[in-house]
Amino acid sequence: MTHDGAPYPRLVADIGGTNARFGWVAEPGAPISDAATYAARAYPGLEAVIARYLADRPGRTALASAAIAVAVPVDRDRLTMTNLAWTFSLSELRQGLGLERLVVLNDYAALALALPMLAAHELRQVGGGAPVADAPLAVLGAGTGLGVSGLVRAGTLALPIPGDGGHVTLAATDAAEDRVVELLRQRFGHVSAERALSGSGLVNLYRARCEIAGRPAEALDAAGITARDAAGSDAECSAAVDLFFAFLGNVAGNLALTFGALGGVYIGGGIVPRLGDRIAGSLFRSRFEAKGRFRDYLAAIPAWVIDPSAAPALRGANRALDAPPPGARSA
Repeated sequence: MTHDGAPYPRLVADIGGTNARFGWVAEPGAPISDAATYAARAYPGLEAVIARYLADRPGRTALASAAIAVAVPVDRDRLTMTNLAWTFSLSELRQGLGLERLVVLNDYAALALALPMLAAHELRQVGGGAPVADAPLAVLGAGTGLGVSGLVRAGTLALPIPGDGGHVTLAATDAAEDRVVELLRQRFGHVSAERALSGSGLVNLYRARCEIAGRPAEALDAAGITARDAAGSDAECSAAVDLFFAFLGNVAGNLALTFGALGGVYIGGGIVPRLGDRIAGSLFRSRFEAKGRFRDYLAAIPAWVIDPSAAPALRGANRALDAPPPGARSA
């Protein structure tokens, strides 16, 4: 069965550095069903985790098309994931699954496509005023890496802007942040925003804070750091989370200026939603707005945290099957 040239039923997927999320769209207008999440590193490659998803649903055999959002630039037939040791070919994947249509796009381009579909109860506002209708939107999110995209309108079309904004150079705004960035520079050379705004980035910030405080860093991961911050039991863990939100606000404000995102800035990824209201009492909003002569411009721009249970990237991937956006590849 087809609709706007896209065959049904459809497999939709969102593949990040940690999780592989899947859903099923049975027919035109149907909601995404059979949602499932797998630990990506438990599988040797994309084909294997797709096979597991389909094997877990033996009634889902008549697959006609698929849209896969991946955390990597989609610039050739054979792709290698940025934060996951997977390599796959689009043409081989389509042939192996027996698909009539395969669309592969960047995961944050898929997320950007879903922004207009999000309902009020799927968003939590963090400052700013009301969005300007039909203005550009921006989205970023920290998880295994840092994803960035935007959405602009051209007539009746909403077009995502794929890119690698997570690898822009991280900027400091005061002497304390200067010291942290300098320590990261000594370790990594180039200090990208992702070196601070990701799971491993939180660990980097914690280690830097421990070095500044003259204490040894413990073997904590991001979850351990945020747990100690929530308990108020470790000053350097709390300092790392404070730095995380300060840097996030700075990067998000830069993104809003770059896109002219008067329609709002959206925050996805896994880390910020899991931290609940921590963002509200952080430096996020003040750093977002602290852009000199453009402070008032940014103060009016709303920011929202996306509820990850809304599965936005799967919704955006499904939308891409009917009209593959710029930067997507079809096979």
